[in-house]
Amino acid sequence: MEILLLIVGLMLGAVLLVGLGDRLRLPWPALMVVLGALVALVPGLPDSFEIDPELILPLFLPPLLFATAQRTSWSLFRARWRSIVLLAVALVVATVTAVAGTMSLLVPGIAVTAAVALGAMVAPPDPVAVEAVAGPVRMPRRLLTVLQSEGLFNDATALVIFQAAVLATVRGDELSVGLLALDFVVGAVLAVLIGLVAAWLARQVLDRITDTIGRSALTLVLPFAVYLAAEQAHASGVLAVVVTALQLRRLGDADEAAERLVQRSFWDVVEMLVTGVAFGLIGLDLRQVVTEAGADLPRILGHAAVVCAVVVAVRVLWMTVACLSVRRRDDPSAAPRTVREAVVLSWCGMRGLATLALALSLPATTASGAPFPHRAELTVIAVSVLVVTLLLPGFTLPTLVRLLGVSETAEVEERAEQRINRRAQRAALTTMAAAIDRPDSEGPLPEEVQAALRERIGRLDAVLSGESMSEDERARFRAIR
Repeated sequence: MEILLLIVGLMLGAVLLVGLGDRLRLPWPALMVVLGALVALVPGLPDSFEIDPELILPLFLPPLLFATAQRTSWSLFRARWRSIVLLAVALVVATVTAVAGTMSLLVPGIAVTAAVALGAMVAPPDPVAVEAVAGPVRMPRRLLTVLQSEGLFNDATALVIFQAAVLATVRGDELSVGLLALDFVVGAVLAVLIGLVAAWLARQVLDRITDTIGRSALTLVLPFAVYLAAEQAHASGVLAVVVTALQLRRLGDADEAAERLVQRSFWDVVEMLVTGVAFGLIGLDLRQVVTEAGADLPRILGHAAVVCAVVVAVRVLWMTVACLSVRRRDDPSAAPRTVREAVVLSWCGMRGLATLALALSLPATTASGAPFPHRAELTVIAVSVLVVTLLLPGFTLPTLVRLLGVSETAEVEERAEQRINRRAQRAALTTMAAAIDRPDSEGPLPEEVQAALRERIGRLDAVLSGESMSEDERARFRAIR
């Protein structure tokens, strides 16, 4: 009953904080973390809410990944493959290496594998956190696309490294880089195959379901089923869910307008509620983490501050190098193109669900029965990095974007997109008018069709005012009406 009350309360809190966040112009998921932390401090509540850490990722990550992946496409990933490889793979590996080296210096005698496990926990910016915090901020779409692409794939890299490092720590073995790379490649290939097959099967089922609500319900179950199937096959569940969402969108019927509207509204609600519960749990788990640290908390927090600085410094350095590379290639669609954009992308390295789940899933003992080395310290440091990289950018990103003038660049890009949209709208009106003026080989259009077209042209004509149409075009369409 306590768990049920907790979930309902977090959902209600998410609904209320969405409105508050809009009024304060602050990201409501960050407010949910603060709310969860405050609730955890209320006297009389249980010391911990017994949610199995192994359930955090399977419960929350699949639907949120599926929802985020539906906002992109295969063509976008083909255009951004360099950014995906550099950010979702290379940057994660660089961060893991830097954090592991830092921990080896801060904590003499710590097992290298345990230090690598910490690096894997804090390395990947979370796609849910990035979308929730950076999405509402006015920034160029290029930057948001880079962040979304990075977040959708970097969890796969971090999870492979984390699982290998923890297994080596438990067994007392050394970490093999070669086997780690092989596991990553095999897991990625299997995940892609599972995602493609799942999308094809789902498409076959959807084509045979006539009810729109039933089709939407299937898409809700699908990400969980794909994630669990991939994990059972020792593949990347994260990658399998993303591939399924992208392929299912590619196989979809472009004329299914009603279904798209229903599913968009349906997934917006699911995403809001699941995100609220997930980020509320992050705040609630802070008390458990502090309790585990005990009297060593001040010393551990000092180490956490150093690790936070290293994580941020690695990302800043990486984005600076990326900016120089983009300038040399002179690619107008790439990012970051300027120092200001590099600063914004560096500041958007928010950690979230993946970091929390991995931190709480560290085993208590090794295979020999000994305590897992420095488990409490690793957990506190990981959660500290999560809180710092989530709350600090979450509350300051809108101001930073405005001060750097990045929002002005976004407005310029939006105006350019609007001009392209107007050209497309004018072309659509021309085609509709031609359908009335020049009947095809089957004869003139029925009167009711002509009337519907004239009504549609009239509505669009009313919308396309000012600069969107020339006087000659507007006069022509009025004559048709």
